[in-house]
Amino acid sequence: MIKRSLNGDKTMGFFKTIKEDIRTVFERDPAAKSTLEVLLCYPGLHCIIMHRVAHFLYRKKRYVLARFISHINRFLTGIEIHPGAVIGRRVFIDHGHGTVIGETAEIGDDVTIYQGVTLGGTGKEKGKRHPTIGNNVVISTDAQVLGAIVVGDNSKIGAGSVVLQDVPPNCTVVGIPGRVKVRRDPTTGIDLEHNKLSDPMADIINDLNARISKLEEEIEKLKGNNK
Repeated sequence: MIKRSLNGDKTMGFFKTIKEDIRTVFERDPAAKSTLEVLLCYPGLHCIIMHRVAHFLYRKKRYVLARFISHINRFLTGIEIHPGAVIGRRVFIDHGHGTVIGETAEIGDDVTIYQGVTLGGTGKEKGKRHPTIGNNVVISTDAQVLGAIVVGDNSKIGAGSVVLQDVPPNCTVVGIPGRVKVRRDPTTGIDLEHNKLSDPMADIINDLNARISKLEEEIEKLKGNNK
């Protein structure tokens, strides 16, 4: 699922990785007008760059310095990423304010994350306790993905969803708790149209209405037979 080209450190030079991150902004945000604007005005990009530095130091066991850089990162961008988190290539954090990514979280390539997202743990235990996010995943605004679960490649998490269980590849998840509602076509590429997700409450109400209508028809038939 996740290739260990994460953080770009092993397969690409640091500055080549930054160039790739800048291209990713242009590909996924139509508001981006120039490279200078992206470099100066996109906190999601600033956060990713600073995290790559912090993660490098974390891997070298310079824990205090890594955490300090992470602390500055949060102060400047409003995005909190633990330096131990593993982040892949071409990850785009759009807006990003209030996003939290925990220590043992792993994020694959071509992932898009919107503001207010939490990739968090569910307890105080040591070891793996945060989510693993596959490649080409979209996590919409205020979604909470909690625990040592796996979100499969090409999946999409709807806005405000709370995901507590594994998500299969090529799926769309919505609701509290998160439910798999749609199986996506994996050939469609990165799908940022997260306004086209189903409403789980509306689905439940529609299903109840259909059942009520069916019961009413059966009652009318029974009344006709008794005449």
